[in-house]
Formats: sequence, C-alpha cells, structure tokens
Amino acid sequence: MNLPVKRYLALLVTYLKPQWGKTLFMGALLLVNVGLQLLGPQIVRVFIDTIIARGSSATLALYALLLVGVTLVDESVSVATTYLSESVAWTATNQMRTDLVAHCLSLDMGFHKARTAGEMIERIDGDVDALSNFFSQFVLFLLSNVILMVGVLIAVYVADWRAGLVLTVFSLITLLILLRLRRYANPLWVSYRQLVATFYGFLGEHLAATEDMRANEATGYIMRRFYQLLRPLLRGNRRARMATSLSSATTLTIFVLGSALMMGLGAYLWSIGAITLGTVYLFWSYTDLLSQPIQQIRNQLQDLQQAEACIQRIEQLFSTQSAIQESEQSIEPPSGPLTVAFHNVTFGYNAGEPVLHEVSFDIAPGKVLGILGRTGSGKTTLARLLFRLYDTQQGEVYLGGSPVNALALRGLRQRVGIVTQDVQLFNAPVRDNLTFFNRAIDDAQLLQVIDAVGLSAWYQTLPAGLDSMLGADGQGLSAGEAQLLAFARVFLKDPGLVIFDEASSRLDPATERRIERAVSSILANRTGIVIAHRLATIQRADDILILEGGRICEYGPREALAADPHSRFSHLLQVGLEEVRA
Repeated sequence: MNLPVKRYLALLVTYLKPQWGKTLFMGALLLVNVGLQLLGPQIVRVFIDTIIARGSSATLALYALLLVGVTLVDESVSVATTYLSESVAWTATNQMRTDLVAHCLSLDMGFHKARTAGEMIERIDGDVDALSNFFSQFVLFLLSNVILMVGVLIAVYVADWRAGLVLTVFSLITLLILLRLRRYANPLWVSYRQLVATFYGFLGEHLAATEDMRANEATGYIMRRFYQLLRPLLRGNRRARMATSLSSATTLTIFVLGSALMMGLGAYLWSIGAITLGTVYLFWSYTDLLSQPIQQIRNQLQDLQQAEACIQRIEQLFSTQSAIQESEQSIEPPSGPLTVAFHNVTFGYNAGEPVLHEVSFDIAPGKVLGILGRTGSGKTTLARLLFRLYDTQQGEVYLGGSPVNALALRGLRQRVGIVTQDVQLFNAPVRDNLTFFNRAIDDAQLLQVIDAVGLSAWYQTLPAGLDSMLGADGQGLSAGEAQLLAFARVFLKDPGLVIFDEASSRLDPATERRIERAVSSILANRTGIVIAHRLATIQRADDILILEGGRICEYGPREALAADPHSRFSHLLQVGLEEVRA
C-alpha cells in the first residue's frame, strides 16, 4: 500500500469510534455469517453420504430442513449487515464532510482564490462519497473474508490434507497476482480523481456565468473547452477501469482453473476410495465458496484503490494550513469605537508584485476616513488587511491599539463590519439572511434593526415576515434593498469599525439617499472607513486619503484639503470623480 497502514487505521478510528456500538454489532453479524456459510456445505455433504448409505427419509428430511433454516438465517444476517454498514458509512462520511467544510472555511483567501467552487465541491463531496465503502465495509468485511478463507482451508484440510495443501497454494498464488494488479491500478485512479475535480471546477465556474456567456456569445468557446476537458477525463476513466477489468478477468480465469483442479483431485481421491462422494461435493463447494472471499477481497482492494486516491487528496486538504495563523496568546479587541493604524505597510497578492507600498495612516476612535483612488490603486486591499483576510509582507496593521495578527480572529471579525457593493444573499428565510443562520438573535432585535436601516416598507410586503424565503442571489430584492439588508447585518454585529467598500456605487440617486441615512445610523459612535465612488459619499469623512498606484499621494483633514486650491482633493471637488475613476 502506498499509504501506511497506521494512517488508514487512524482515519477509521477517528470516524468509526463514535459508532463503536454499531460497528461491533456489525462485526458480530459478519462472524455469524461466516459460520453459517461454512456450515451449509457440511450439511449437504452429510446429506449426500446419507443418501448413498441408504439412510432413512426422516434423517434426510431433517438435514434438508436444517439446510433451509441455515440459509434463511444467513440471508437475514446479510440483510441486517448491509443495513448497518450503510448506516455507519453515511454517518462517517457526513462527519468527514463537515470537518472538511469547517477546515476549508478556516483557510485563507489565497487558498480559495486559487481554486474554483466546482473543484472544491468535488473534493469535499465527491472524494468523501468514494470513501463510503471504505468506512462501512473495508476493515470488517476484509477481516470476515479472511476468516472465511481460513475457515474453508481448515475444513478442506480436515477432509483431506492433500486437497487442503493444493487449495492453500492456489489461494496464495491468486492473492499475490491480485495484489500485483492493484499496484498497477492505483496511480491511474489518483490521476482520474484529479481530472474529475478539474472538470467539475470548470462546470461550476461556467454554469454560474451562464448569463454573461450567452450575452457575449461565448457558448462556442465553452463547448470547445468542455470537450477538451472531457476527452482526457474519458481516457483517464478508461485506463483506470481497464486496469480494474483486468483484475476481474484474471480472477475469473483463475477460479475456473481452480474449480477444475479441485474437481479432478476430488474425482481421483474418490476413485481410490480415499474420500466419499459427499466429500467430493464438499471440495467443489468450498472451492466455489473460496472464490467469494477472494473476489470480495479483490473488490475491496479495488475500492481501496479509489479510496487511497481519495484519502491522499483529503489528507492533502486537511494538511493545508492557512496562511492566516492565530496567536496562541491572542487577545480580544476592545469595545467601543476602534482606532486604526497602518505603519509602513507593503503588501502584494503575489510575491514580488506589491499592491501597496509603505502605506501609513491613522484613524482616531469615532472618526471617518474617506478613501479615493483609481481602480486597482489598492483601496479594497486596505479593507482586506483590516479584516485580516491577508497578512502584510512588511509593516504592521493596528486595530484598537494592537496588531491585527495578535487579535483573536473571531473577535476581530466580530468587531469589524464590512459592506461591499456585491451583497451575498442565500436561498433561505429573511431571518437567516440577516443573522447568517445564527438563531440566538431574537425576532424583536431583527425587527428593530430592519426599521433602523429603512427596510420597514419592504418588510411589510413580505407574505410570511421573517420566515419569507429569499431567492438565490437575492431574487425579489432591488439592489438598494439588498444593500440595506447588508447594513442590517452590520447593525446586528455592533462592530467598532465599519468599512463601506463602494457600497452605493451601483445605486440610483434616490436609493443612494436612503442608503446615506442608513450609513449615518451605522456610523453613530463607530469608527468608519468609506471607500468612495461618489463625492457625496465622503462628505461625512473627517479625513481624506487618496491612493495612486498603491501609494498615498494625498492624506489629511477633509476640510483642510478642500480649502487648499493646490490639493488633489480640491481639484476633484471641482471636476468630480471622473479623474480618480479613470
């Protein structure tokens, strides 16, 4: 095996330990099943020998009834085992999905930017789903099949040592051949699983952009790219399944030869009077029965081929560490309006390509900073650094007097509220869209916040109040209503710092006036950063900072800059924001 056994066992223990009762009961049922399978041929053997010995009809009827009873019990045990194995697998894989989702959500934005949503879905759901048999059957079924195989060999040895020796050699050769075939197939399954993740990543990305694709007549490109990805996927699947089919065909051929060998040996031993005719049947039946555990072991090893590829990818995902690490002695941000400070901050998303260059500024508690700059000047990057979605390469960012990397992440993100121009809404009730599924917030508080941000009129139109469903991507809401709903989320957090990242850039003037009233309410007794798209948005700012090419080209009190005819800000007030937006 490419993965050490202890790593397999560690994975199994982690997700099967909470179900140890079910797992032990399933193991007991498997042992009962093994015993019943070994008992059946013995009953038939005695039945045949009794007929040849001209035994009584009553004795034959008793053996027949016993065989029927054993068969019925065996089938019942098999059904119960299947039910339990599916239950164990479903519970274990669901817990693993939960752990993977929680781990991925804790990773930094750099990780998520480098991967498509479709790829992540395939890795979290597709890879875990492929482990279903690994959790439900692999160890216990492998163990029971090994016990069944050993039981068959012992029973044949007891009947005749020569037959037992031949069957043992045959079984060992078969297992060695199957193990060799498994080593060949595993790399093919690893490669195939990666191709599947890439394919679903492409589908997820482009299905989400269907409207833009059609509007720009890019359907032809999408279909061409679709076929370009589909061809290697087909080749990868074909290679992996051909390797698996080779294993199946080899197993079938070996057991045909094995059955012929044991029947020939049985006929010879019967001809010399060494065994009875019932024992000849026993040899044939046990050889046929032996094919079951070996074939199941082969199937389980094939499942393991896929599971091994999935486990490698899952372990790789679990081992990925976030670039954003929380200090062991992390502290909570202070209450009330927060101070903000950037000291000689240099940052770039890619190594050697800085977006910000030695940026320094301060915001006093309760004050508002307006930030202006061309597209790509680094305005949004400042907000991301404050929210600690990324860490700086040089310099330090302070919040509430402490470096942001010394603050507890949960406390930091609770004390900083951010509103962007793109509002993410969910196909869920209004209540959950406001609270991000936090049911600890009571309805009275929600209604108070809805009124505070100016959404009362909209709320009155909802058929089921807070239980009204919102469509995916905010269907049924105007852009202004969606923006106000985002403001309501910030109210519920009660942060000490609020960041508006061009929050009203796509709104009409009438809607923007409603937004401005909500902004005034939110900024009361809070520190604010307003990344502006319109000059009217920053008239409330105490200080102005203008970025150009990731550097501060102007910074100071708004009124002083507005009064200085030589300042960049004064010039913008005269000509509007067209220059800064260019």
